[in-house]
Amino acid sequence: MAEENLDWKEALKSAESFHAFITDYFKTHKELTGSYEIPSYYEHYTVTLDSRDGIVITLVTGLNQNGVVASPLPFKQKESMSIEDFRNLILHKKFADQNMSLADVFQAVAGVPDSDNDSDK
Repeated sequence: MAEENLDWKEALKSAESFHAFITDYFKTHKELTGSYEIPSYYEHYTVTLDSRDGIVITLVTGLNQNGVVASPLPFKQKESMSIEDFRNLILHKKFADQNMSLADVFQAVAGVPDSDNDSDK
């Protein structure tokens, strides 16, 4: 399958390529989990692919308040979206670290190869 060998960043450039890439990814992985944290804030997420609902993201967010006894409970939300909406989220989501995009986070957590890193292979 040629789609399996698509470069991550190349797949993001087209809706059709990304659909094939993400479908293949979730055939071999039940879910993708990861987190993002800065000193004052955190996000923990789980991403799955559902044949009926599309991409399902479960997100737990909260505040890191060291030494504060009455910190608010984490907030959990679940959202379903199309694969194309997920691609757009990856392309446009920025974290507090302006040098880190959701695409970077997804690539690191999913272990998705980047042609820049695999050029010697």
